[in-house]
Amino acid sequence: MTRHAERPLRADAQRNREKILATAVRVFTEQGLDAHLEQIARQAGVGTGTLYRNFPTRQALIEAAYRNELAKLCDAAPELLATAPPQAALRAWTRRFLDYVSAKLGMADALRTVVDSGGNPYAQSKDLILAALATLMDAGVAAGTVRSDISAADMLASLTGIALASGKPDQREQAERLLDLTLDGLAAGAARQG
Repeated sequence: MTRHAERPLRADAQRNREKILATAVRVFTEQGLDAHLEQIARQAGVGTGTLYRNFPTRQALIEAAYRNELAKLCDAAPELLATAPPQAALRAWTRRFLDYVSAKLGMADALRTVVDSGGNPYAQSKDLILAALATLMDAGVAAGTVRSDISAADMLASLTGIALASGKPDQREQAERLLDLTLDGLAAGAARQG
């Protein structure tokens, strides 16, 4: 069992870890495989020893950065529902989904190195995303703002298609319009069902 599993990180250590992960996503997205770990540490405002203590290998950092983005996306579902009506929470979450896919695509080459070395950064990704999306959609169905005949899997397929077709930074406006069109269709269908 690792030291991290035995007890939670101190607050400052947790902040450093989060800064490293956020910086790693940005740097790997911008620079791909040319990104240097020392540069990530410097931009995160930590020493290289801190980076290597948390992530002993490049692959460990890449995988942790991706999984952190996934966790932020999935953890957002209940947080959004706690602060906004279901339809607004779903709308906000879909924007976060676009950010997640952009980060994933930006890190594609780096993630491929993890896969090539025998890792699987995507293990359980789809299941976790579907669970978060189902939570949002179920809340919308209960509130009468989302159609009950559309599954989370159907919605994820639509969101993925939008993100991939319009996922470049200069196409973000188009992606958001397509999201609005999709979400408006879910709401209009709910009104017809009710």
